[in-house]
Amino acid sequence: MFFKQLISSLLFFLAVLVVVAAAARPSSPTKFQYLNVKATKLDFNDGQILHTLNFSDAHRQVSGHKSHNDTFKLNLLHRDKLSHVHGHRRGFNDRMKRDAIRVATLVRRLSHGAAAVEDSRFKVANFATDVISGMEEGSGEYFVRIGVGSPPRSQYMVIDSGSDIVWVQCKPCSRCYQQSDPVFDPADSSSFAGVSCGSDVCDRLENTGCNAGRCRYEVSYGDGSYTKGTLALETLTVGQVMIRDVAIGCGHTNQGMFIGAAGLLGLGGGSMSFIGQLGGQTGGAFSYCLVSRGTGSTGTLEFGRGALPVGATWISLIRNPRAPSFYYIGLAGIGVGGVRVSIPEETFQLTEFGTNGVVMDTGTAVTRLPTSAYVALRDSFTAQTSNLPRAPGVSIFDTCYDLNGFESVRVPTVSFYFSDGPALTLPAKNFLIPVDGGGTFCLAFAPSPSGLSIIGNIQQEGIQISFDGANGFVGFGPNIC
Repeated sequence: MFFKQLISSLLFFLAVLVVVAAAARPSSPTKFQYLNVKATKLDFNDGQILHTLNFSDAHRQVSGHKSHNDTFKLNLLHRDKLSHVHGHRRGFNDRMKRDAIRVATLVRRLSHGAAAVEDSRFKVANFATDVISGMEEGSGEYFVRIGVGSPPRSQYMVIDSGSDIVWVQCKPCSRCYQQSDPVFDPADSSSFAGVSCGSDVCDRLENTGCNAGRCRYEVSYGDGSYTKGTLALETLTVGQVMIRDVAIGCGHTNQGMFIGAAGLLGLGGGSMSFIGQLGGQTGGAFSYCLVSRGTGSTGTLEFGRGALPVGATWISLIRNPRAPSFYYIGLAGIGVGGVRVSIPEETFQLTEFGTNGVVMDTGTAVTRLPTSAYVALRDSFTAQTSNLPRAPGVSIFDTCYDLNGFESVRVPTVSFYFSDGPALTLPAKNFLIPVDGGGTFCLAFAPSPSGLSIIGNIQQEGIQISFDGANGFVGFGPNIC
């Protein structure tokens, strides 16, 4: 098993080196690459080992005078690492259903130019942590582990690049779902401070109320999940960095599919997100590398301008005033086998009404494209894979292959062409994924129910992605995980 995992890691490392090189040389894209079927299949079956994090005691504080060149780093974990912790495991179809709900929610919010109502709440600074993936929990979410309160209580938190709220389940619970760690008790924290109804922080929230002079919040999600409770200022510990007076939601009534995690760490572009609250301390900069699903490794989440890598391929972020929480990019086209697919560039453009466009989202697993663009991509891919045995469609996927018995297969590359010029060629395991333990692999793209395109986390896996919010850029590479 050790040698199989070693070979798999080396092949993936080489594949992503090709990706980064292709991004730097968009004029000569690679036409074909090899998918290591056996190793990827092993990842799907055997990658359910819990990764144990070593959480260091905080010994450093962040002040308003801290240089934004400092960085803070955390491990990023795929949520499947938590599946054994609480004994809750969902099948592939359930995960895809959850993903479809996530997409429907984004489409409902963004196709009508609606602001991020449920998430327009909080803001914070720069640090780092390991990131864990949530494919086994019914979603494609990723997790970090941070400390809440004083002394810090370690908690798993979902990261969400489309959310502007930081919240955690709190005692006493009127209704709380199952989580991996003990539920946070504000009575045990010396730094917990409730927020009054008349405070500026409370005024920045939507859907707030007042109870016994304390600011109450309520956040609901498109799948019926919700969190309700009181707003508070609390100390969060990220790695070895202590951040005081972070506005968080202390949820006493919570329901939904956050199983395993204690709450959510919003990384959106709004003022109440974790990034927003950190403000000048991080220079609006953060970087993440999402670990590939089903592996025993971890990715990283890093905050601060020092986290921005030298040698990355940078493209412009596009601001949507009607949805400031989301990170839009300029996608000009898609290539298959080194040849650009015939898709009009306006298919991916953000309209003057704030609709359509292309969003990068850590909470969506599978990339969605407008139906016409998806059909063009699919048809081009199937035309170049006619030698591979087909399999029936699975869940949201209509293009699948029976690769049982294969060691590796030669497949055409899939590339994103950006409006700024560069191209990003994906590793094969980022677009042809196993959907069962029997060797069925499917093209990991799906049609969008609207004109909105979403770059999901499966396509982002293994590639360092950096956001320079202050200057309006997103970078790819040069590092991998």
